[in-house]
Amino acid sequence: MADRVLKLRGRVLVVDDDQFIREFVSRSLGALGHSVAACADIDDALELVARDDPEVLLTDLRLERASGLELCARVLERNARVPVVVMTGYGDMETAIAAIRAGAFDFVNKPIDFEELDAILQRAIEHRRLLEDVHRLSERGAEEPPSFGMIGQSPAMQQLFALIHRLRDSDATVLIAGESGTGKELAAQALHQSSARASGPFVAVNCAAVPAHLLESELFGHVRGAFTDAKHAREGLLARANKGTILLDEIGELPIEMQPKLLRALQERRVRPVGSNVEVALDVRVLAATNRDLEAMVSEQRFREDLYYRINVIELRVPPLRVRGNDVLVLAQHFIDKIRARDGKPVRGLSPSAAACIMRYSWPGNVRELENSIERAFALARYDEIDVEDLPERVSSWNNRRVAASPIMLESTEAESSTLEDVERRHIEKALESAAGNKTHAAALLGISRRSLYRKLDRFGIRSANGRGASPDEDDAAPLAEPTGAGGGR
Repeated sequence: MADRVLKLRGRVLVVDDDQFIREFVSRSLGALGHSVAACADIDDALELVARDDPEVLLTDLRLERASGLELCARVLERNARVPVVVMTGYGDMETAIAAIRAGAFDFVNKPIDFEELDAILQRAIEHRRLLEDVHRLSERGAEEPPSFGMIGQSPAMQQLFALIHRLRDSDATVLIAGESGTGKELAAQALHQSSARASGPFVAVNCAAVPAHLLESELFGHVRGAFTDAKHAREGLLARANKGTILLDEIGELPIEMQPKLLRALQERRVRPVGSNVEVALDVRVLAATNRDLEAMVSEQRFREDLYYRINVIELRVPPLRVRGNDVLVLAQHFIDKIRARDGKPVRGLSPSAAACIMRYSWPGNVRELENSIERAFALARYDEIDVEDLPERVSSWNNRRVAASPIMLESTEAESSTLEDVERRHIEKALESAAGNKTHAAALLGISRRSLYRKLDRFGIRSANGRGASPDEDDAAPLAEPTGAGGGR
């Protein structure tokens, strides 16, 4: 328990009208490292919530003047970020569902298993702190205009913005490096918008998307009759970017035979359209972008060394999402707001458990993968928040890979012959069977929160571990500590 004590220091308000239980629970939680306040009735509880803003409220189900469920509802009306955990001696499914429907974060059975309560409080405190992070970061993002049209508050992004700002008066060629999906074109647009060329055109060409035999004509242009089907003269993209900026995206894909021609154009600042004897002067800033290791390509003679040094006068590296910390939450909220404005669906943000999943995941596809994942989760969300079950499986199960090899998985032939809801129902039932009816353990096997599990049990009408009638979860209710007077009679 020593390691856990260090992690579970939170501000807890205990509400119970039985003085012995109130003091016993308060002492026990204090011994676990929590800062504990306590009171006996709903009015005092509401006053303490307003004054002290506890991180979690732990209330008995039955109070003298009102029920714990009523207290839960009234607390959440006033401060929706305070998670409420309900203590009850009635450990059946109906009580659990009533508590969840009233907005409770979770519930714990009497006699109290303090190890289980300890884990629930830790999750509740994490829930509260994640909510505060999401709220604080999204508010800051709304108050401060994104730098150069980009979103990011992490040190890595602040360094990127600072470098872009320093280059605002320069016409030097910049190589923008970074993994796929990090936002290299946005960085190029920021370089253009912050420069003296901002009023000129910004032209982007993807070197990998243009067939090799057409790339010279695309970049340099051509005159009428230069080749078959050249019925009209055409201005090249380099000339079209005159007085502005051109981005040569995916420059690592540039065919080797095109590289000396591009090098000459960059050195001479002149281009000769295909089929022409006349050169055209260029006044253009050149940016290049790649997710390739160009130095390695130079060593392997797949990229010209002289062209590499010509385009790499200054290197600007866009950081991957996995090193950007809380930026992932700010970006996720930005995408949610954008999709909500477009679709009108009342999804306002991430649940804390979904936010935790997003923070844990490594995002190999970076910002592009995050945006696609939020788009998918937004479409599937059934509540006003995106929950863990709405996220792509690769994201939601990132820290729960054991589930994939778990004996609770259905046989593939069974899954193929069933609807998605049938498969999900049987999957939940098998998890409950594997956990011997313990819903906390079953939720862990499934990789979802206990709150999400109760929602699913309610939706599928599963009344017990085997789905055949209501019965208390004996394993969930097994006591580690049972104070006198704290039995199931309350």
